[in-house]
Amino acid sequence: MADIKRHDTGKRMSQIVEHGDTIYLAGQVGTAGASVAQQTQDCLDKVDALLAQAGSDKTRALQVIIWLDDMADFSEMNAVYDAWVPEGHAAARACGEARLATPDFKVEFIVTAARA
Repeated sequence: MADIKRHDTGKRMSQIVEHGDTIYLAGQVGTAGASVAQQTQDCLDKVDALLAQAGSDKTRALQVIIWLDDMADFSEMNAVYDAWVPEGHAAARACGEARLATPDFKVEFIVTAARA
């Protein structure tokens, strides 16, 4: 049985959970109150840093779940996301609308990846 490793763990959640060669990231949000594009870039920068900390990178992303507080922002988010995804390495993806933790958050990313 594979060990479970948790990183940056608080009372409520861990930023990274590793099980075998699979890496699970907590939901990542950007700068509260910033534009959807900026929040998306902030999220993806955090994802990159967390994956690197866990010994992986975005080319190993298995699944990306995106929550938008308003689907009207889908195109703005995708403009940033599409530039982030390496050619030939698109993960399985879902995007939906949900009320986020505060109205200042417009987008949240949840990523699962394989170890590099």
